[in-house]
Amino acid sequence: MGQGKRYDIDGWRSVPCFYGKELRFQREKAGLSLAQLVEGSFYGVTYLSEIERGNRRMPVDLARHVDQALKTDGYFERCCEDVRKARQGAHASYFAPIAEAETRARVIEEWACALIPGLLQTATYARAIIHATHPLNLEEEVGAKIRDRLARARLFDDCKRPEYWVIFHESQVWHPLVAPEDMAAQLDHIATLAQRRRVVLQVLPWNAATHPFTAMSLTFMEFDDEPPFVYTEGPYHGQILDDPGLVKRYRRAYDRLRAAALAPEASLAMIEQASEDYRNGKQPRWVEGRPLA
Repeated sequence: MGQGKRYDIDGWRSVPCFYGKELRFQREKAGLSLAQLVEGSFYGVTYLSEIERGNRRMPVDLARHVDQALKTDGYFERCCEDVRKARQGAHASYFAPIAEAETRARVIEEWACALIPGLLQTATYARAIIHATHPLNLEEEVGAKIRDRLARARLFDDCKRPEYWVIFHESQVWHPLVAPEDMAAQLDHIATLAQRRRVVLQVLPWNAATHPFTAMSLTFMEFDDEPPFVYTEGPYHGQILDDPGLVKRYRRAYDRLRAAALAPEASLAMIEQASEDYRNGKQPRWVEGRPLA
């Protein structure tokens, strides 16, 4: 098991814990340490230990490696789907791995081209988006999605981890999706996180050269013991890209967006001013693409 105090696993607590307990049992039965079991895979000892504790989902490629090393006849690969469903909750199937990865990330960076990112959304803003994209959802389904979305933001309770950086397009500030008072509350929420230095916020001006990315949101994640990846998403699909070459290309594109955006101080000032305008009943209008109160 490695050094340190042995961690007892309560397999009855959840499907992932049951899965992790069985993984440890089979590993120890084979007389292998964590390091020996992950040898030849792309994963580290800490990653496998977290799977045994029920804290992480096992990727299919690692499950195949484990089945081969432990001679378990495909058991862990077959069980991956059960664990995935148990961890999915109300999230879309394509997004569940991202919600889980957020809890492990050391750095999260986002480019939000059309909507305020889920980690920063208030319940009212989230409800408006869900009603627009899934109009046939029952109220209990909507409520479950909102609860899961708000629960993701608990990672900001940690004062240091993850480091979170987000770039908004300016249109998101001046094109409200909710009533003015609700938009003010949404912007206040973002401003509070920025004032606490829990998030770094930048606003990309409306006339910046962003044409290749106007229809594509991007999320980058970096980890302590996993390779980084970029995630792209549309209203009804998402894709994880982990090819190192592609990640680097998207990283350079993100850096260009960051360079073109307003400084964090100016961005926060814009958010605060917009919040005050919405609260005071001032509706911004667009003149030649530029918002004016």
